[in-house]
Amino acid sequence: MSAAPAAIERVFREEYGRLIASLVRRFGDIDIAEEAAGEALLVALERWPADGVPPNPGGWLTTTAGNRAIDRIRREKLRDTKHQAALMIEDDTPHEPTGPVEDDRLRLIFTCCHPALAPEARVALTLRLLGGLTVSEIAEAFLVPETTMGQRITRAKKKIAAAKIPYRVPDHEDLAERVATVLTVLFLVFNEGYLSTGDGAPIRAELTGEAIRLARILHGLLPEPEVKGLLALLLLTEARREARVRGGQLVPLHEQDRGGWDRALIAEGHDLVRECLATNRPGRFQILAAINAVHTDAPTATATDWSQVVALYDQLLRIDPSPVVRLNRAVAVAELDGPEVALALVDALPLDGYHAWHATRADLLRRLGRSADARAAYDAAIDATQNSAERAYLSRKRGELVD
Repeated sequence: MSAAPAAIERVFREEYGRLIASLVRRFGDIDIAEEAAGEALLVALERWPADGVPPNPGGWLTTTAGNRAIDRIRREKLRDTKHQAALMIEDDTPHEPTGPVEDDRLRLIFTCCHPALAPEARVALTLRLLGGLTVSEIAEAFLVPETTMGQRITRAKKKIAAAKIPYRVPDHEDLAERVATVLTVLFLVFNEGYLSTGDGAPIRAELTGEAIRLARILHGLLPEPEVKGLLALLLLTEARREARVRGGQLVPLHEQDRGGWDRALIAEGHDLVRECLATNRPGRFQILAAINAVHTDAPTATATDWSQVVALYDQLLRIDPSPVVRLNRAVAVAELDGPEVALALVDALPLDGYHAWHATRADLLRRLGRSADARAAYDAAIDATQNSAERAYLSRKRGELVD
């Protein structure tokens, strides 16, 4: 059966994180891994349209990319002994101790999240290497020019090489202090899958699934409350994924068919949240998980305990007083005190470059009957997002406005 280029690129993107992590472990060089992966994709685009996608596309890409990497190394006479040794490797034996967890992708995440790298570079590099996002897509997520993001990623890779940052999970005694950055990165990778910033698929299940898989591994390794909180948050959010898009349009929480939620994931997430509640000082992800537990516990949108949601956001503000948290709190305030009170809170936030800020304003203005202002806010929100499902939803809501 033949395979269309779009289907090949989808398979490649789904396998990209595994492929890069495997190549980095084997050859110890990110640039070699990326170049070899790109060459493997070109070979797939040449062969698969006629031959069809192989039964094990990940294995095919790994073998092909490995061969291309070896060819490159052979052409370069000045490679160090580690790279030359890689020519002899035909199995999955790692070159050096890789830490307490034998997982290529988790090791690569800790490399990407090393303290020697700037915080914004850690997330960008993880999205590039583990998520397979293009530089353009990552730039869109960070609201920066593509050239700026390209330079940021390049500098990060050079820093890894120059500082000889190891490709390994830290030892147990160093793990706790490094885990906070990894949690943040996993959360952002999940979010990119849950509502993609690119102009392709509106939801990327391979990214949400990968973030959850890695969060489970991390939880097994370090079952501290904040790791537990992140895993609970991801599970409770993922449980609603199938209900979030209908007919190509985003479906907001209050309109979702709750019968389509994954009750097994919700039950698992609620159990984790209950374990987190025993913590005297819950962290950011534990509080966010508790907020999601309130939403998923309500049988209907109208039955949501909004006072509890606002109280949890108040607690979150004490440790994360960011404008985005304030925006989310304002959405909950609107359910308690009305859209006019919430709009005053929203208008005071410095988020005019953020699509969710415009979308929230549009909804509040609509509820207040200010159709002309709401229409302008919907236009701004549509212009600020590339997600096809979100644009379709916002366009529909704009079209429903009554002059």
